[in-house]
Amino acid sequence: MSKTAWVFPGQGSQVLGMGVDLIDLPLAQQRFAQAEEILGWSVIAVCQHDEAKLGQTLYTQPCLYVVESILADLLKQKTLPDFVAGHSLGEYIALYVAGVFEWSAGLRLVKRRAELMENAAGGMMAAMIKFDRDELERVIGQTPDVVLANDNSPEQVVISGTPEAVKMVMEKVKAKRAIPLNVSGAFHSPLMAAAAQEFQDVLTSVEFLPASIPVMSNVEPTPTQDGNVLKQRLMQQMTGSVRWREISLGLADHGITHVVEIGPGNVLTGLIKRTCGDMQLDNVRNAAELAQWGDNCI
Repeated sequence: MSKTAWVFPGQGSQVLGMGVDLIDLPLAQQRFAQAEEILGWSVIAVCQHDEAKLGQTLYTQPCLYVVESILADLLKQKTLPDFVAGHSLGEYIALYVAGVFEWSAGLRLVKRRAELMENAAGGMMAAMIKFDRDELERVIGQTPDVVLANDNSPEQVVISGTPEAVKMVMEKVKAKRAIPLNVSGAFHSPLMAAAAQEFQDVLTSVEFLPASIPVMSNVEPTPTQDGNVLKQRLMQQMTGSVRWREISLGLADHGITHVVEIGPGNVLTGLIKRTCGDMQLDNVRNAAELAQWGDNCI
């Protein structure tokens, strides 16, 4: 029997105008109003008019959480997934969709996460495309203060650490492209330890219920529905690597034949295609694609 996974993109997928076509829908209106009460600012105003703010971690992460969760809730009225996973921030939407915490609790977590990450200055991240993996792992192993932050696909990774260490790896490893990322800190690295410790206190106070469907976490791609395990994995996420390549391979291993990326862009479906070429891939990025669901996607 065919199984379907829903996946949720993280920071970097945001685009100006995302979510704007949802504002006439009652569920979206309710969510946007709730979000403004929690955040103290309007998600729809930022998404519609303020590209500069939308590119700042403080605003990016809550905006993505709100828009992606609305799309997911609307899609749930038509169909349900067998597995869920999310890339970095996207894991929070996956956990919400799986019923691990209620919507407002998830947004409050994302709000605090964004604040801590926005203030975690002093690090650097860089994407590397088409490289020798053995050489990269060897150089990282020999270079202090840099780690593999995002293992996205066989041909694309992100490294994270001090600026000196990241630049050293970029110089030593031959790659088709090596691109510094416009981020405020060394996310998904040990340099986030202080922020992660502060965030752990916030996470501890939130009840995690058993998931209604299996969740594949960034730091441990093995699917689980145990709420306590999912919380522990999320506690490790801020300093741990995003193992997306392994998540992609794990989906296939667990009988998933169809993956739907919910949210702006097509980053995750692109990564999965390069890792598992025979997977059926679809995107739900906006109200128009949501309205077409069932005509061509199933």
